[in-house]
Amino acid sequence: MQLFITLTDMKKVIATSSAPAAIGPYSQAVEAGGMVFVSGQLPVDPATGSFAEGGIKELTRQSLTNIKAILAEAGLTMDNVVKTSVFLADMNDFAAMNEVYATFFEGDAPARSAVAVKELPKGARVEIECIAVR
Repeated sequence: MQLFITLTDMKKVIATSSAPAAIGPYSQAVEAGGMVFVSGQLPVDPATGSFAEGGIKELTRQSLTNIKAILAEAGLTMDNVVKTSVFLADMNDFAAMNEVYATFFEGDAPARSAVAVKELPKGARVEIECIAVR
């Protein structure tokens, strides 16, 4: 009789064509122990494979829309999000990003970090990741 359960017994990969495919050796999201860890989402439109057109508001909207699609694949919504991390190539984009970000969460907002980074993959201006709980 086995008394121990390993993490690999408990983890499930989440993937959807409604969000951009991973561009490296990682999953769009992984569920483990009732928690869903969504990888950083660039503002890539899954229909075109290109960045969303427009400024930081449109880019932020696309990153969050990608997260929303991944969570939906897992049977969750943005209400299940407990933590986000926002990575910006330019902290001057913070206010505009924040304006769009706020529209994706009703009621109590999740905990969040927002940091400026030197560079993001593919020259992106924003990348957002999150943790959601069932």
